[in-house]
Amino acid sequence: MNKITGTVVNIQKFSVHDGDGIRTVVFLKGCPLRCSWCSNPETQSFRPEHGFLPLRCISPSVCGRCFETCTTEAMHVSDGVLSFDSSRCLQCMECVRNCPGQAQVTYGELLSVEEVLQKVEEDTLFYEHSHGGMTLSGGEALAQPEFALALLREAHRRHIHTAIETCGCIPWHILEDACRYLNQLLYDVKCIDPLRHKEFTGQDNALILENLHKVAEHFPELPITVRTPVIPGFNDTCKAIAAIKQHLPNKGRITYELLPFHRMGESKYAALGRGYDYANITPDSQYDERMQELQRIAHDKARQI
Repeated sequence: MNKITGTVVNIQKFSVHDGDGIRTVVFLKGCPLRCSWCSNPETQSFRPEHGFLPLRCISPSVCGRCFETCTTEAMHVSDGVLSFDSSRCLQCMECVRNCPGQAQVTYGELLSVEEVLQKVEEDTLFYEHSHGGMTLSGGEALAQPEFALALLREAHRRHIHTAIETCGCIPWHILEDACRYLNQLLYDVKCIDPLRHKEFTGQDNALILENLHKVAEHFPELPITVRTPVIPGFNDTCKAIAAIKQHLPNKGRITYELLPFHRMGESKYAALGRGYDYANITPDSQYDERMQELQRIAHDKARQI
């Protein structure tokens, strides 16, 4: 089992926002959703992807190895500036192998269960003192089910506290299997309106909502944190948040929290040569005040708003 492999984008240590305590977050590649505000676009595709980080570039006039290597002119120089055209890229990664400044990067690396857990276990002492552990994220962690489940089973066997961040848009039997090895579940619910959900994420939310209620019913002792990213123009209204609050399961160990909007993933879109839908979206002057009102709704113990 420890030789089972999966595609990992990053293993992030000392995280304190992805479950209890100090955690190591393992970001897996692949996701069934295409949220227009996604802050981890490099995890959406299942395959490794080429990225260009211009601030690391030595200079095309001094180096030039990448565009000399590239056979499709995906990397090219115009007016002395090195640019990346993702539509021409064959994902051969030759430029990555030939870049001395690490400006050319690959998002996605094939790792085994043992290789991942070796890195996770480097911080066992921090987990013990903070009640932390390992969190699987993405993308959608369970979109690589064999690998994700193997990681959870082995971590559970080694007495590492386990959590996953999930969008819930996965077959029930996979989520059910995962819950057997979980100490904590972080579950995204973005909105209740199925048409609006599909417009902004590419999928409707029927399976997501159904799975949430199944988890609460079948695993009543599993702590579940339902999370909603509050996105300007999508769900940043009292009506939208109240609707989610009213649809939360009545059973189980459920807590609900809101995540404020940010644009920290914007540079990743540029690195991938993609446009970012929220590049020009800035929360208005009333956003903080509105967030306070939405937080009151989210934390109100009364379900009916």
